[in-house]
Amino acid sequence: MSAREALRICLWREHLRRTLMIALVVGTIVTLINQADVMLGGDATTGTWIKAALNYCAPVVVSNLGLLAGKRAEARAAPPPASAPPRPLSASAAPPTT
Repeated sequence: MSAREALRICLWREHLRRTLMIALVVGTIVTLINQADVMLGGDATTGTWIKAALNYCAPVVVSNLGLLAGKRAEARAAPPPASAPPRPLSASAAPPTT
């Protein structure tokens, strides 16, 4: 899979929407767990805000890597179109014999 194809898959509207929702939920939970006391206490520094922003970036990366791994596995499991043997006709679709 080329980088261009991977980017196209990751930026596909349905995938992007799902990835951003995951990032929003996971990033918020991780930020609340790790930084809420500092932020609510008024002691947040620039480093704290950078860490909070990275909490949203990590799930985007992980979600996209999982998506691409799944697409790669699908591609490996599918038979190549040119070399695929013809499918046998079922009994109902078989031409009548005379």
